[in-house]
Amino acid sequence: MTVGNTSKRRQPSLAQLRAFSAVAEHLHFRDAATAIGMSQPALSGAVAALEETLGVTLLERTTRKVLLSPAGERLAVRARAVLEEVGALMAEAEAVRAPFTGALRLGVIPTVAPYLLPTVLGLVHDRYPDLDLQVHEEQTANLLEGLTTGRLDLLLLAVPLGMPGVVELPLFDEDFVLVTPLGHDLGGRSGIPREALRELNLLLLDEGHCLRDQALDICREAGREDAPVTTTAAGLSTLVQLVAGGLGVTLLPRTAVRVEATRSDQLLTGYFAEPAPTRRIALVMRTGAARRAEYQELAAALREALRPLPVRVWGTGN
Repeated sequence: MTVGNTSKRRQPSLAQLRAFSAVAEHLHFRDAATAIGMSQPALSGAVAALEETLGVTLLERTTRKVLLSPAGERLAVRARAVLEEVGALMAEAEAVRAPFTGALRLGVIPTVAPYLLPTVLGLVHDRYPDLDLQVHEEQTANLLEGLTTGRLDLLLLAVPLGMPGVVELPLFDEDFVLVTPLGHDLGGRSGIPREALRELNLLLLDEGHCLRDQALDICREAGREDAPVTTTAAGLSTLVQLVAGGLGVTLLPRTAVRVEATRSDQLLTGYFAEPAPTRRIALVMRTGAARRAEYQELAAALREALRPLPVRVWGTGN
């Protein structure tokens, strides 16, 4: 068998591939340089060196913007794949060398982060002191993109996702409650039928929050056909303030009640009749993750740590 000269050609460095991948993602040299912690001149030089090494033009530079050339479009996919494999190699080596050490990039959705992070951080501090936990709060779509591209290692969010290539490690189920202003007919009641949601002025989070989608699903299950969207908010804290101001009612997960429903003395909490509407929270990892055993152990430890919260921990009758 004859081997061609390709084996004698210079090969691109990881720094060059990382620089090009960042530019391909951001289509902006300054933003790409900031994203990977490299100076802009160094990043430009790395991309130019990569083009010289490969013998192709990867970018089309204009005075106003950066575009990928046709070759750049194709090779950006390859560059990302190489970087992901190198990241997996490093993670595998780290896991073999010493479990629960090094960096763990955890993505968390906004409707979970304020209520569960104290427990998560306390557990990691006490049980895994050598683990460098790095937390990223983002909406579900961004978190899943980060997991699949290797930017994030593990996610804490609502499931099921119905997405290939990931494994869900359920932690707990929790009920939704109805938060109303003072004087509302359902304020503070127990045994509220779901059908009551058909007539309520329900306030929701903005588009992109999974909690918004869950609330709409609950309304549809209750027989409500219209989308009850008159006022929206970017976060639960704003949402409950709108309720306190008399603009409507909202649904909160039980883990959020202690923090959010106590922000004002103008709020009441009502509870649904069984079976109450619920959501499930889980850790999510990539299928075949190098640190799979660690993530499974972390999930088991979290289930124990979360027992004091008003939730039904997975594995205890669920």
